[in-house]
This record gives sequence, structure tokens and C-alpha cells, in this order.
Amino acid sequence: MARELYTARLAHKECISVPAQCFHFVFVLEGMESFSYAPGQFVSAVAPDQNGKQQTRAYSIASAAKANRFELCVNRVENGFFSNHLADLPDLPVGSAIQLHGPHGHFVLQDPITDSIFVATGTGIAPMRAYIQWLFPEDGPDRSQGKEIWLVYGTRHETDIYYHEEFEALANRKPNFHYLATLSRPQDGWQGLRGYVQDHVARLIEERAARLGQPLPQPPVDPSIPPAALNFEIYAYICGLNNMVASMRERLTGFGWHKKQIVFERYD
Repeated sequence: MARELYTARLAHKECISVPAQCFHFVFVLEGMESFSYAPGQFVSAVAPDQNGKQQTRAYSIASAAKANRFELCVNRVENGFFSNHLADLPDLPVGSAIQLHGPHGHFVLQDPITDSIFVATGTGIAPMRAYIQWLFPEDGPDRSQGKEIWLVYGTRHETDIYYHEEFEALANRKPNFHYLATLSRPQDGWQGLRGYVQDHVARLIEERAARLGQPLPQPPVDPSIPPAALNFEIYAYICGLNNMVASMRERLTGFGWHKKQIVFERYD
């Protein structure tokens, strides 16, 4: 069965990192008053390439649902048809349209909301930004329910930290939102964290366990409890390249975390 295609018109385009060639896009769905999706889901954009072959690319939505708008965060990929199609103004000027279907995906927040650690590298920040906008909306009630929310965001260089000022401002407004940006290849002037996200997440878990008087590794989950009935007081949501995701999952299971506490999505 063919998927229903929607027309999305480009309302805004901005290069948010020249060295990384990362672009932020705002699209508006034509003929729709609202576009409903859960934070963490993605859309699939479709377009014919230079040979007339239909190309499809999945992009995590980088914003919480608001009316008929959605936002994307896309790195230009060398020789990549779709990222270049989106980023090049001659191909896609503001006001032009793309075709897409969706929303899709199950990389969504667990219900009920718990203490949560969001772990991202690169454009893996896109679904995390959607989570955060939904939990802490500018024009609506706080949905975080006072739970502790950590965003641990890693990249190589300071110029590649996307939405940095936005997350810093939110951390200054919301005492239960904690933003940790870390660089693996910082320049001398960098005053923030250094190293890989895995190490900083491990430190957070150790500090939290000590504060709550919890043992590490955690005791195993009672095997008599059906998987669907498992409830946890904290979850980790991980998005990035496979190596980081695999390493992060290994660190968490080493703390005794159950696999259902670890929600992840890879984009390679």
C-alpha cells in the first residue's frame, strides 16, 4: 500500500554550523491545520534524483509538535543526494516544497515521565530537542513533572554544538534540566567538559546512585515480572552513530540497567 504523501513548504533555512555544514529547516504542511506526532519520531522525505529515481531519506524531527510546522536538523553529506538537495539554495529556496510521509518511529518518551538522561552526538540532538521542547514548552505547562532531566551532548568541536545557547538558556530557567556539552577535540580556549559522553553519563549515574543510596550495579530485575509490566525510575535515551550507541549501552548494562531502560536510535 502506497504511503500518503504530504507537501511541506520551506519557511526558513539557516546554516547553524559552517564548518560542519549543518542546516536548520522549518517546514509548514500545506492544507493541514495541525501535524500531530510524538517527540522523537521522524519523517521520510522523498524526491527524484538526477536520474529520475525516487530517493527517500528519514530525518528525525527536531521540534515538538506545533500547529502544522516541524523542524529538521540536517548535516550536508558529501555526495549525499538528499542532504545536498535540502541545503543548496538553488535546489530548495525558501518557499519551495518537498514531499514526505510520516510520522514514523518508536523512539519516544516512556509513560509516565521519569528521571531521564538524553545522550546525543552530532545531529542525534534532533529528537532530544523535540523531547525537551515538549517537556518544557515556552507557551504551555511544564510536562516534566519535576523529574530530573539531563542532556549530555557530545561532539568534536565547539562549532559543532547545535542549539547550544538554547539549551543553556533553558538550564538557567529550569532547575530540573541539566545541560552537559562535551568535546572530544576541544581547542585550548574551551572551558567546558572534555571527553566522551559515555564517561560523563557514567559519572552522573554514579553520583545519582550515591545520592539516593542505591547500589551499583543494580540488583537484577525479578524475572517473574512480565516485560510489559516493568517500571523504572530512570531511563536513558540515546541517539547517534552506532559506535557511540553500542558503547553507551554497554556502560549502562554494566551498571545493572535493564535493556528496557535503554531506549536508542542509530542513524548509520
